[in-house]
Amino acid sequence: QVQLVESGGGLVKPGGSLRLSCAASGSIFIIYAMGWYRQAPGKQRELVATITSGGSTNYADSVKGRFTISRDNAKNTVYLQMNSLKPEDTAVYFCNANLATEPGRWANYWGQGTQVTVSS
Repeated sequence: QVQLVESGGGLVKPGGSLRLSCAASGSIFIIYAMGWYRQAPGKQRELVATITSGGSTNYADSVKGRFTISRDNAKNTVYLQMNSLKPEDTAVYFCNANLATEPGRWANYWGQGTQVTVSS
């Protein structure tokens, strides 16, 4: 059993900042990549940022220069620092982890989502 638990969402004014956290727990052998996705009302879920166990990162063009993803491998935790937030960043943010529960047994896992609302 694997759980991803997100925290840090909320309501913020345009131009403000938020920091999301996601901790993975349970029967984990190894985690390769962790990341954040978001889904706005009426839209498909989209990638925000990912980070590998080696620290390689990938960002959506819409968040480059404003968001920073980081990771604490010892704590199986991924963070998303969001600065200069815009109303169009409003969405439910989901944590994702690509991990193995035993050697060779890989799967994708998702958190329950945390709401981020950017509004004045």
